[in-house]
Amino acid sequence: MKTQKQRLLFLIAFLSFFLSYAQVKIIGKVTFRNRGISEINVTLKGTYDGATTDANGKFSFETSEKGSHVLTFTHPKYIDVEKAIVIENQDLTVNAELKEQISEIDAVVISAGSIEASDKKRATALLTPIDVYTTAGADGQISSALTYLPGVQKVGESEGLFIRGGTGTESKIFMDGSLINNYFSSSVPGIAGRDRFNTSLFKGNVFSSGGYSALYGQALSGALMLESVDLPDQSSYDFGISPIFLSGGFQKLSEDKNHSYGATLGYSLLSLMQKVLNFNTDFIDAPQGLNGDANFRIKTKSGGFFKYYGMYDTNKMGVRTESLEPDSDYALVRLSGKNTYHNLSFKQKFGRYLLNTGASYSYNRSDLNFSGETNDIESAKTQLLTTGNYINFKAVLERKINKISAVRGGFELNNTDEKLNFEEVKKHYQDFISSVFAETDLGFSNQLSAKVGVRAENSSFLHQSNIAPRLALAYRLAQNWTTSFAYGLFYQNPESKYINGPAHLDFQKSQHYILQVQRTSEGRSLRLEAFYKKYDQLIKVKNIANIDSQNQPVQTAINNDGYGYAKGLELFWRDKKTFENIDYWISYSFLDSKRDFMNYPVSLKPNFASEHTLSVVGKRFIPEWKLGVNLSYTYAKGRPYYDIATKDVNGEVVNFTRSEGRLKDYNALNLSFNYLPNLGKKDSKVFTVFVLSISNVLGSKNMYGYNFSQDGSRSSAVVPPVNTFVFVGAFISFGVDKTQDAINNNL
Repeated sequence: MKTQKQRLLFLIAFLSFFLSYAQVKIIGKVTFRNRGISEINVTLKGTYDGATTDANGKFSFETSEKGSHVLTFTHPKYIDVEKAIVIENQDLTVNAELKEQISEIDAVVISAGSIEASDKKRATALLTPIDVYTTAGADGQISSALTYLPGVQKVGESEGLFIRGGTGTESKIFMDGSLINNYFSSSVPGIAGRDRFNTSLFKGNVFSSGGYSALYGQALSGALMLESVDLPDQSSYDFGISPIFLSGGFQKLSEDKNHSYGATLGYSLLSLMQKVLNFNTDFIDAPQGLNGDANFRIKTKSGGFFKYYGMYDTNKMGVRTESLEPDSDYALVRLSGKNTYHNLSFKQKFGRYLLNTGASYSYNRSDLNFSGETNDIESAKTQLLTTGNYINFKAVLERKINKISAVRGGFELNNTDEKLNFEEVKKHYQDFISSVFAETDLGFSNQLSAKVGVRAENSSFLHQSNIAPRLALAYRLAQNWTTSFAYGLFYQNPESKYINGPAHLDFQKSQHYILQVQRTSEGRSLRLEAFYKKYDQLIKVKNIANIDSQNQPVQTAINNDGYGYAKGLELFWRDKKTFENIDYWISYSFLDSKRDFMNYPVSLKPNFASEHTLSVVGKRFIPEWKLGVNLSYTYAKGRPYYDIATKDVNGEVVNFTRSEGRLKDYNALNLSFNYLPNLGKKDSKVFTVFVLSISNVLGSKNMYGYNFSQDGSRSSAVVPPVNTFVFVGAFISFGVDKTQDAINNNL
């Protein structure tokens, strides 16, 4: 208790940073055709000082800066304006008249079920790449940052995006339109894999928690569409160092600024932090990884654009846990993983047509070795080896009808070739999924628009085809209020790891119904969403073997008799205006979900779904100290857990729930600091950020579930590898000053 009080006092002391203020006031009015306009971002270039205009076009903010500066006025609907000013000791009045920038932003945008972070024209833009880095507890990972938004569950023991009652494998991730297989690193049971891809690779993302576009498929619950960066502004060199990793890279831009190339290399090792922090997990081999990537981007003379990205990484670790079985004292598992991914995309305009094509290749190898240990003597190892080759190709042709209407169509090809070896179980799984799709955006007026699409797929392994219609409508209720409705059918193959024997299987199926109401104005956004998802043809499985000493079952799919539902309400509120230099958001999700799938004996609440989830994120930048202070808090109602076993009933093996219960509620308060020593320095060619991050500051002893022995007499809790984790690091860029980019993305 004393330690928690000390931590609270420590937290309160840093919260006092929020009380700092500036000295000189800058006021003014922004107009268009002699009328004041709201939501114009007014920024003092090269600083974090600025404001957003109110409903009458007026703004005011304070600054401690002095001398010659530039005041910028920006909004997606208007042409940017810059004004030179001189700040002395007296208040300033600066007015601006803007000109309209013609774009499709005037039309209402389909947004039901989606959160878009990359396209600044979209009113639903809620999350930027800078948000990922500055959200405390996200660890710079896109997937982790998404758990602070509505719709995504916090599931710490397994990788993946768990969206609205769906499993982590029922969501898919795409890069420049192409599917990314194995987005997460290889993992051991109970420890989630991390993002393999660097957040800085992407300039934005579109996250759909349901009702997503017909251009994408094979995801029952949702999709994350990532868009990689284009040509860099100029050549640069980057360097990062911390107690757990070392990285370096470069980007070289040609003199004519028509092509660029770059590469990065990084190495991570957790052994030093094991000596400093009190880990819950006994790592016999400290987690380590080596990763490298390369890219090139080419702008052709005809306006076409090529982008290539390739990466290779390895990861290793070894874990010892107390054995739940009487034949050994400890259970050991060692992991060795390798992965490579390559993505090539091309886009080109041909008059009123736009062609987007992309191809990707991925190879993944996961080598798990299980053994037991008794009296310091290790038993023989049991190997579970899986390898996979994946090829994806996609082409989309789009034609603009007018400023707010378009039609597009195309096809997609996915080839999967996987092998599994585990004792008597040997598998070679192959599947070729071919898809065609068509979609149209219909802008009836600035108040009403629709998106209508259809997707058809065929699986060579299942010998089945499907047709999936998609529909979305949006209507502007008032100047700042819009409402959207989305409906769609979505299909997905059963997970290949459960196809270990003969079975007549079909696509898994879900239906989405989503209703959204959204208000955006004056640096604030409010989002309310209700959803219902109906699941059919989910797979049911049975156990065919157990991995030695771990009681981890190898399971095989037997039929598609599973079903389920998920329904709920979500709220999202973000405010960048009320408090000066403070950005915060509040996210709440209510989820009611049940499923009868996998080895569930009856319809149950999924053990990965929490009924209530609340997240609060706050960010405060203090210009005088060149310091950013970031806080986040997550609460989740305790998830259910089950011990499901088998028994013989009249000669038939059936599943039953041997024991069940509910975990304690999840709580985590996170804190991080970003110090920018070069902030405000004119013509600086070195951009440095020092980072201090503390996850779970109060040391809450969270848990993710239980493991049970084969007879059910013993159990052990599944907990995070460490309760409180501290990260310190420095990130340095040479040759380019990224200060302004950081500032613009934080206002």
